[in-house]
Amino acid sequence: MSDEIINRVAKSPLQTIDLDDLYPKGKRIVFDIKDWLYEGLILREKEFRTCVKDHDWSQYKNCYVSLTCSSDAIIPSWSYLLLATMLTPYVKKVVVGDLELLETIIFNEIIANLTIENLRDKPVIIKGCANQAIPPSAYTFLIQKIQPVAKNIMFGEACSTVPLFKRK
Repeated sequence: MSDEIINRVAKSPLQTIDLDDLYPKGKRIVFDIKDWLYEGLILREKEFRTCVKDHDWSQYKNCYVSLTCSSDAIIPSWSYLLLATMLTPYVKKVVVGDLELLETIIFNEIIANLTIENLRDKPVIIKGCANQAIPPSAYTFLIQKIQPVAKNIMFGEACSTVPLFKRK
């Protein structure tokens, strides 16, 4: 009998996906247009365009930006489009909505571009404890992406997983 220690985890076909590893760097910013509205409620086109023209857009370089209005104002669609035209040269991503929507869209794109051929016919663990703000939808995007190729899918850590899917 050999005294050699065998690392069974290293020899296992088990593949682990940690969405924390895919979390892109870059500051997340909520851009609230409420302060650019007359009395916080009315968008006056001339004044709004002046605010847009005079604003330093370069401060958002390499950031992820969500555009929103925290007041109950009715905001015309073109105003968000105008802001997007100013932000696009600088930001990594801009969306209309809250931070959760921004993260959801970021992860939708990341997972859509994820190479999964290395998961073919292998057991996969989706790591459960994230340090970053991973939106719940990211996990469902991931399931939809890997289920057609994975042998089985589990959620959690290698020591305690919850089975989710097993190919028949």
